[in-house]
Amino acid sequence: DRSMIIKYFVRMLARRYGKVATFMPEPLHGHAGSGMHFHQLLRSENGPWFYEESGYAGLSKMALSYVAGILDHGRSLIAVTNPSTNSYKRLVPGFEAPVKLFFTVANRSAAIRIPKYATSPEDKRMEFRPPDATCNPYLAMSAMLMAGIDGIKRSLNAEEMGFGPFKEDMFDDAHKELRDSLKSVPETLTEAMDALEEDHAYLLAGEVFPPELIAALIRTKRAESKLVRNMPHPKEFSLYFNI
Repeated sequence: DRSMIIKYFVRMLARRYGKVATFMPEPLHGHAGSGMHFHQLLRSENGPWFYEESGYAGLSKMALSYVAGILDHGRSLIAVTNPSTNSYKRLVPGFEAPVKLFFTVANRSAAIRIPKYATSPEDKRMEFRPPDATCNPYLAMSAMLMAGIDGIKRSLNAEEMGFGPFKEDMFDDAHKELRDSLKSVPETLTEAMDALEEDHAYLLAGEVFPPELIAALIRTKRAESKLVRNMPHPKEFSLYFNI
């Protein structure tokens, strides 16, 4: 609810001053894009569940399972958290975008970052960095939670599955071999929908996501992707108009 209210107020304030505000992730070519990073943790009235003093970066086994679930379902999850054709103009390798599915501490090239400043048991959390504000926050937050819970239910371990932690900067070509060995986020909206079509059973658990909703999302987003793909792009005129 708060994320929707924030977007509303930003747009209304911009309008008051004769401006416009957009939450498109990449509205201007060559300029820094806009992401919507999601910080996540689990806790109950008995205390935090993600903290363990002896674990990597203070993460508990449950936290590593949650991280593993997010990364294991990362490619299909992106279909919900990055549901616009414009999303994939931000998720471009080499431009400081989190396009590789791994985790670490304080590394901007990672899909999941463990905030270095969150040191107390109550603050210990993970941050999923690929999403952007074109997402429906209700669907995006629910999908991320379902992916993480699936990792916990299956007792997955992010370290054992080869998802990190890696301190290497994946934007640096010196680490190209390691970078190429890691799974990447989809490069297009169509590719993301293909991933969601193949991997969405975790979203159906407990009837959280009805199959009809998944089918409608895939159908609608494929149509959007086809529309943009079939539309002449302004850049094409400078490339081909006088040929």
